[in-house]
Amino acid sequence: MESNQSKITRILYCTDFSVNASRAFDYALDASVRRPGSELHLLHVIPEPDAQYWKTYIYNAASDVDDKAKRDIDKKIDEEYRPRVPSGVEFKPVFRIGKGHTEILKYADEIGADLIVIGRQGAGAVEALFFGSVAERVVKRAKCPVLVIPQV
Repeated sequence: MESNQSKITRILYCTDFSVNASRAFDYALDASVRRPGSELHLLHVIPEPDAQYWKTYIYNAASDVDDKAKRDIDKKIDEEYRPRVPSGVEFKPVFRIGKGHTEILKYADEIGADLIVIGRQGAGAVEALFFGSVAERVVKRAKCPVLVIPQV
């Protein structure tokens, strides 16, 4: 009989660099370590409105927002995540610009994710009613299992 573990080869971890997202990384990393040969993808999505604001601001300052954003994200990943990844774990960090849930679902499809790990952020009742959370939208539309780590 085939083991359920062997079916999970591509793990997508989504981060907004919050404290709870950092907690969720522990779960994603554990899932990857327990499945030798699996890939651990880290995805950070820069919200489109923020990206457009900063793009305008930074372009006016004669700088390339994409390069700056990539450098800043790479630095954050190098400081907070990469040191926690043991050798032997294939770690693939990327970032996208757009709506969080949309970009997460698109990237999950692109890589053929077998598991998505995401930390839930606390949203007020009114905000959750009108907008829903990124995690909730991912859970509703994902084609693979989603592990949502609650806030403590």
